[in-house]
Amino acid sequence: MPKKPSRKSIVKKLDTVFSQYIRRRFAVNEIAKCVTCGKQAHWKELQAGHFMSRKHYSTRWDETNVQVQCSGCNVFRYGEQFKFGMYLEDAYEKGTAEGLQNKSREIAKYSDIHLKEMIEYYNKLLTNLK
Repeated sequence: MPKKPSRKSIVKKLDTVFSQYIRRRFAVNEIAKCVTCGKQAHWKELQAGHFMSRKHYSTRWDETNVQVQCSGCNVFRYGEQFKFGMYLEDAYEKGTAEGLQNKSREIAKYSDIHLKEMIEYYNKLLTNLK
């Protein structure tokens, strides 16, 4: 009988497929653009940056909260949260950044089944992008 996957491995798999989707969804000819500095590069060279930290499960896999960032902005400049917030306000609507901040304070508990369903959902979206 196969071993049941651990919760940690399920979350890691979801993080991986979700990150690929985020970095590819707006890419043109596989080139994506950092939302905070405008750097353009192949989607594989960029990262899925979180406006509100990944530690908050309520916004960890929120497609608005997670956008394409270069490693310079996401890692070395700590996510450029102010610029990220300005981008969200321009790209979506006024109050988006504050809404995400409020949402990040909510408690979200996902079952393993729900996480697996999200993996399937993002795998399908990725297939449609190819």
